[in-house]
Amino acid sequence: MIKTFRAMMEHNTVQRIRLSTKKGKIGYRIVKFQIISESPASVAVEAVMKIFKITQTTPTSTFDFSDGNLLAGGYYVANTSPTSPSAQNVIFEQEIFNQDIYVTYKDAYGSTEPCNYYLELETMDMTDNQTAVSTLRDIRLNPQVGG
Repeated sequence: MIKTFRAMMEHNTVQRIRLSTKKGKIGYRIVKFQIISESPASVAVEAVMKIFKITQTTPTSTFDFSDGNLLAGGYYVANTSPTSPSAQNVIFEQEIFNQDIYVTYKDAYGSTEPCNYYLELETMDMTDNQTAVSTLRDIRLNPQVGG
């Protein structure tokens, strides 16, 4: 089954997507992540959106793919010039997770233009062993808990 999420985020914000359950028996995997600014034809933007497994306090416009908590990163550029078309690059992990995720948005250009995202997650049932492994991995990677 596919669950979809979509929202428009204000510049320099973090949004929590609630996925966790009491027993953690439902797993999720990203299958699609797309971003586009609110006014792609009229405002210049360099939107950086990321999806993390742990809470984030300050969105950034840089990527560090060695961060084990980063699940996805998207970069969207829109210019007001018709000779400079918009472009989008999105990279996401195929990892299965069973906890809440956090979407961040920062504009590297300095615009305060809101940005939209569309996210598709594949859902799957997890065994007790898969749940334990996923939870322990997340605890180890989270410096606020056990890392």
